[in-house]
Amino acid sequence: MKTLFFDKITETALDFCGKLIREGELVAFPTETVYGLGADATNTDAVCKIYEAKGREGDNPLIVHFADPADIEVYASIPDKALFEKLSAAFMPGPLTVVLPRKDALSPRVSAGLSTVAVRVPSHEGARAFIRAARRPIAAPSANRSHRPSPTAASHVVEDMDGKIAAILDGGTCEHGVESTVLLLSDTLRLLRPGAVTREMIEEVTGREVLVDAGVLSRVEDVRRVASPGMKYRHYAPQAPLSAVVGEDERVCAFFAKAQSEGAGILCYEEDLEYLAKNERTMSLGSAEDYAAQAETLFCALRTFDKRRVERIYTRLPKEEGVGLAVKNRLLRACEFDIIEV
Repeated sequence: MKTLFFDKITETALDFCGKLIREGELVAFPTETVYGLGADATNTDAVCKIYEAKGREGDNPLIVHFADPADIEVYASIPDKALFEKLSAAFMPGPLTVVLPRKDALSPRVSAGLSTVAVRVPSHEGARAFIRAARRPIAAPSANRSHRPSPTAASHVVEDMDGKIAAILDGGTCEHGVESTVLLLSDTLRLLRPGAVTREMIEEVTGREVLVDAGVLSRVEDVRRVASPGMKYRHYAPQAPLSAVVGEDERVCAFFAKAQSEGAGILCYEEDLEYLAKNERTMSLGSAEDYAAQAETLFCALRTFDKRRVERIYTRLPKEEGVGLAVKNRLLRACEFDIIEV
């Protein structure tokens, strides 16, 4: 298959890509989080193509994207409308996904065998224009091969998907750099995947406690059914083995310096750089307290290490606060919980 590449989001490009979606094809498109691999969420054959193109496990559910929050109720039930309205007013459009009971208008394949569906409204103007042009809700995981770092630029999509999908829409570099927050709406509010909409932000808007699912920071059993993508299996991983290093700053930097001298790649804080040799095997994740910058940098940095062909990578691990929780979650999945204490 020849993959068409549109370097700008024009009306012509949107019309063409919208038609591709209605014909059951796959189109990669930008969002404010990462690039998505889109298909018509009402077309089971099209949704199955997502799993095939990505090499994605069949029990890993997808997120369905809408152009407007008002469209969601056509495809999902909203048991607590007052709560949903609070969340949608504050975070939709935006990087928040909520899990709701699925209606029959959607393909059951988007839910991977569950009765629920994860839904969101992206804030990227190009993404919403694309959904409107498709005239369909868009099922879309990240537009990368499964287990690889998620794509935050169109060039990353080309690396993984060229020749496997019909088209790629280039909308520039993604703003947040990590996937959306996923929140399960039930008797309790449960955070299934952290993102740029933080636990603290949700609690402030709703006035309710948000519980963090155990799967956010620990392994999920193979037999467990999960309602959110990113909770099972290895995710976001570079080609080289990755380990997280934790401990006092002085000890971590000493470990990094020794590993660096032995040829390892180092993903460190900005503050660590003065203690390390400055070469292509050393990359800054961002300042230790700037979690938003770390999120924006993370996946691009891991893909850069792939190109530099290091045999091993060591990384810092941020705190579990604000967007730092999202960065830590992604790194734990990428390193498969291989943590070195120094």
